[in-house]
Amino acid sequence: MQEHFQKAEYTVNWNKEDAGKQKLIKETHRIVSQMNFLEFWPVELSDSGNYSVTRSDGKQNFTIQKWTLNVLERNKSSCFNENHLTTEIKNAGSGHSLKCSDLSVNENDSITWYKDCKNYQNKTERELDFKTLTIQHSGIYTCKILITHEGRIFHSTSTIHLVVEEDAPEAVTLEIVGLDEEVETQIGKEEILNCTGFLGYYMPEDASLYWSINQTFPEKCSGIPENEPSICEEEFKKSRIGNKFYVTRLLRIKKVTDEDMHLNFTCMLQADEGMRVKIVKLKKGNIQDLPVHIFTTGMVLAVIFLCVAVVMVVVCVTFRVDLVLFYRNIYRRDDTAGDGKEYDAFVSYLKDCLSPSEEEREFALNILPMILEENFGYKLCIFERDVSPGGAVVDDIHSFIDKSRRLIIILSQNYISDRAIYELESGLHKALVERKTKIILIEYMPISDYNFLPESLSLLPSQRVVKWKKDKSLPVNSRFWKNLRYLMPAKPTKSNTKGQYNNLDLGSEGVQPWTGGCDFNSVL
Repeated sequence: MQEHFQKAEYTVNWNKEDAGKQKLIKETHRIVSQMNFLEFWPVELSDSGNYSVTRSDGKQNFTIQKWTLNVLERNKSSCFNENHLTTEIKNAGSGHSLKCSDLSVNENDSITWYKDCKNYQNKTERELDFKTLTIQHSGIYTCKILITHEGRIFHSTSTIHLVVEEDAPEAVTLEIVGLDEEVETQIGKEEILNCTGFLGYYMPEDASLYWSINQTFPEKCSGIPENEPSICEEEFKKSRIGNKFYVTRLLRIKKVTDEDMHLNFTCMLQADEGMRVKIVKLKKGNIQDLPVHIFTTGMVLAVIFLCVAVVMVVVCVTFRVDLVLFYRNIYRRDDTAGDGKEYDAFVSYLKDCLSPSEEEREFALNILPMILEENFGYKLCIFERDVSPGGAVVDDIHSFIDKSRRLIIILSQNYISDRAIYELESGLHKALVERKTKIILIEYMPISDYNFLPESLSLLPSQRVVKWKKDKSLPVNSRFWKNLRYLMPAKPTKSNTKGQYNNLDLGSEGVQPWTGGCDFNSVL
């Protein structure tokens, strides 16, 4: 076990670089290797060079660390070499310690401090302490250690250049921050007067700061607002900013009176047998009007805000329909889900023996369903197309209007007939009384006089009338179809929207003319 331990031990070797190669240092009476230490008793100029320490386990060598040693020639006319010192810069008023060399010091070793090569106050400690630095402490400090080795005495030195900035505390006079002043205030206003004194770079033990009012001393503030006197003095406070010391005391005036305007409020600072005085007076301040630039800026901003608001209102009113349709399209709004209705709209139009043309019928049976059903996904109820013959017409009309969310009436001068009147009155009853169905009026032909319509129709909102303008209204994105979709219930739009329908094919696939008699004059 002992043999194994010895084989596991490491050997530490010191080397010095010589002609680019590492040369093992042989111990002499002057150079001694103490494992992790290499000692020179004493060091010579020839010892300058690059050193390294290696560790070997018998198989491999490991370089632990490298050093460069620069040995300088002693300056015979001085106690230090200018190339062998460190500089430390400190502020006046702060505390600091200068440390001697890092060499191990035995209790019996002698230490001496020098300032500018002169013995410094017989100091013999390893650290030189300064509680409060002053400008006079600036200088070059040398620490000299006498070390005994094998009966011989050697010495080691380290030198520090200490630079103390700013004036020394002794050169700083007492000062109250700010000159005598007049404070503008108002009657009835609370006022707090601040007195701050600068003491320098240390805090004198006898420093004091207090207020007097016309040579009388105010009461102390109690800290309880309801018990406070009208004028009271707060506690004396000390503070330090960096390396500078200050004292502060506040004078609190609860409510300024007219009498206070004629008083002298005096702040007095005393320290180190010195005194400084500052006098504060109160005066009535003018109630300032709002500054011109602030008033102008406010007016400009108000006008801009008003203009923006007006523009936004105009845009919202003008493009109300477009904005609503855009909102429906983005959020895929569907008002038809779960309402129990089968149709989105019931279409009422004229199919009369007295009809002057087939245009109105073509519009109701072809154009209207082609756009609303094929492009926008609505489901229309058109009596002629969707109702099987043979039933009771009146009952069928009432039933299908009841199943529809809207009643679309295609108005023309010849619209009124027996059945049309029933459809219209039934729709008006549901819209105005039952409030179950909303009516949409499409003015297919220009109508100059609405006297032929029931008076109750005037109760409908005017915006529920949409005017057809023939070719101008044919494109899917025309104002007519937008207004009509706006009045229809919200429903997700199909994606196969076509551009225009200027050339409609109303050929063989169109609904054939009604062949019944004139008792079925109005087809729904």
